[in-house]
Amino acid sequence: MAAKKQKDYFGLDWIVSLILAIIPFTAWICGVVTRIQEGKIVAGVIRIFGGWLIWVLDLISMITKKEICRILNV
Repeated sequence: MAAKKQKDYFGLDWIVSLILAIIPFTAWICGVVTRIQEGKIVAGVIRIFGGWLIWVLDLISMITKKEICRILNV
């Protein structure tokens, strides 16, 4: 059986990730940590400084696609 692709924050359920994404501070922290865990250091640094804009994109993506935004796959 193939491993499930991680789509949400830390592999948590969609509803838990959505709740974390709604709160700006937790979405910012989770976004930075998630990108660094994926080995995408540049994307993590961009999220530190441009987190407010990416937070909006994450919210839209979580509601429409049921996964966090992967726009910065740097």
